[in-house]
Amino acid sequence: MVEVVKYSATGRRKTSVARILMSPGTGKISVNNREFEDYFPRETDRILVLSPLKHTNFFSKFDIDANIVGGGLTGQAGALRLALSRALVLFDQNTKPVLKKNSFLTRDSRMKERKKPGQKGARRKFQWVKR
Repeated sequence: MVEVVKYSATGRRKTSVARILMSPGTGKISVNNREFEDYFPRETDRILVLSPLKHTNFFSKFDIDANIVGGGLTGQAGALRLALSRALVLFDQNTKPVLKKNSFLTRDSRMKERKKPGQKGARRKFQWVKR
């Protein structure tokens, strides 16, 4: 019996968490049991997710099964990109310099700033009335 090697990785962006299982295959990508194109209708999000595969020339060599929770579609795309990059490094250490140079292995730490008390939002103050 031949055992198929699977690589798993986790990526985060804002409040989104993406967990993926990557196995050698034909290039089929499913996200939350849906087709990749159906889950990410915006072309920019799809380009963002697939950029690590394009830069490392592994575009149609892996089947990817992703589970993403939290956040919006763009945050989820960023989380999936990080998880995919980490899984590619687990598969082949030679991809690390290429991915690092394009900053695919860096977690984007920007988060939403919290609302402050006595203000309308994070920075917006309530309207001031003179009279």
